[in-house]
Amino acid sequence: MNNDLVEANNPVLNIIIFVLFVGVTLVIVLRASRTNKSAADYYAGGRSFSGTQNGTAIAGDYLSAASFLGIVGAIAVNGYDGFLYSIGFLVAWIVALLLVAELMRNTAKFTMADVLSFRLRQRPVRMAAALSTLAVSFFYLLAQMAGAGGLVSLLLGVDAALGQSIVIVVVGALMIVYVLIGGMKGTTWVQIIKAFLLILGAFVMTVWVGARFGFDFSALLGGAVETAQAAGIEGDVLAPGLKYGGNPLDFISLGLALVLGTAGLPHVLMRFYTVPTAKEARRSVVWAIVLIGVFYLFTLVLGYGALALVGPETVLASPGGVNSAAPLLALELGGSVLLGLVSAVAFATILAVVAGLTITASASFAHDIYASVIKKGKADPAMEVKVGRWTVIGIGAVAILGGIGAQGQNVAFLVALAFAVAASANLPTILYSLFWKRFTTRGAVGSMYTGLISALVLIFFSPVFSGTPTAVFGEGVDFAWFPLTNPGLVSIPLGFLAGWFFSVTDKTVESPVLAAEMEVRSLTGYGAEKAVEH
Repeated sequence: MNNDLVEANNPVLNIIIFVLFVGVTLVIVLRASRTNKSAADYYAGGRSFSGTQNGTAIAGDYLSAASFLGIVGAIAVNGYDGFLYSIGFLVAWIVALLLVAELMRNTAKFTMADVLSFRLRQRPVRMAAALSTLAVSFFYLLAQMAGAGGLVSLLLGVDAALGQSIVIVVVGALMIVYVLIGGMKGTTWVQIIKAFLLILGAFVMTVWVGARFGFDFSALLGGAVETAQAAGIEGDVLAPGLKYGGNPLDFISLGLALVLGTAGLPHVLMRFYTVPTAKEARRSVVWAIVLIGVFYLFTLVLGYGALALVGPETVLASPGGVNSAAPLLALELGGSVLLGLVSAVAFATILAVVAGLTITASASFAHDIYASVIKKGKADPAMEVKVGRWTVIGIGAVAILGGIGAQGQNVAFLVALAFAVAASANLPTILYSLFWKRFTTRGAVGSMYTGLISALVLIFFSPVFSGTPTAVFGEGVDFAWFPLTNPGLVSIPLGFLAGWFFSVTDKTVESPVLAAEMEVRSLTGYGAEKAVEH
């Protein structure tokens, strides 16, 4: 472990700041839980949030620890190519705004499957959509939990496997408490507070970095170039190609997954149901784009600041590798106090994201599988919420065990897989359902399963799992035959192609009445508050 980090790190201060955050947010969650009286309250926060509030919560849901620590680290090590992640994440919201947000809000009730099954046969479509949602949520959760173990253990001074396991259990237990008690309303307020803290923390660090270079961005970039050259980095850190120059198809594949996957992420889509009108849903996305865009501009300064002031060699040699760039920069700028604040913000970030993922997964199981498939739409709403709460406990337990099992492993593939599955299985079916009247049940099921299975198979047989030093099974085991580290370039077109093929070869004619009703509702919002029952 980096000696300077050990000496300056103050675990007691970090824990005090974190406990204060947990205490404040638990009070808010308890107050929010008093109004949870119906399924709409528990799953959609009673549709009581304004566009500004929901947009801030979306930013809190979307800006995970990977966005803060991962992108800053990627820029600190790979320069311009690291910033391409920020561009991909931000551009994705244009897709969500133009194609998904308003139409999803008008058509659905609680989950993504409400849209996909609106004019098709309920049971097979809901089952496929629920499985896809659970797959995306699980892999996203696993990545957050495993990252929490390594990252937060570093920041709290815990350097043993047992200590990291305890950290993962604490994160998982708090996640269960937040969602179990507060539902979507409590989770939303946690995300709003976390978004404010994260953006404020990034802003303070950005101003601090600027002050170190006389608020001259050219001087900052010049310092980054000098440090990179001194570290022996071959290539220009201010130009593209340092990481992806050797295999541009790899970046194209990753970019497709990031840009298209965001509009199909179930935990992001679910946020559109917490506002009262489609107008507020549009405002939510616009507000989220503003906050996320500003934040990613901060990461550009912080990334090059870490490159200039800390250096790529120090970052890579520290526990957590590239994820250590932001904490090391905080240590360089403000010592243990700023490091303590950054560690608390990182912990809060992980908590908020896993809470959002958990309530999405529990809603998908309770609403789509239990209420719609098992009970065939005749479930008691109170019982449905109770099943959702039991599901939260089950998902939390699985996430804790998975996070402990994934300690020390390369978990980057989990995030890539979540985006790839969302882009390959969810987005084609969403777009076909909203815009193509000829789309059939067989097309929807075929599209989702083809996208899901192809993404899983290609990831498993890629260099992410075997054949490279950073692979899950290490360099000694090599069964990789797919050359790209992200399957998006292949699995996304397969998802779209399967939806088209299985629909045009299907002689079944879906209800034209429901198709017309879905078109009217998606475009106008008429009847959006009604339950989806047919």
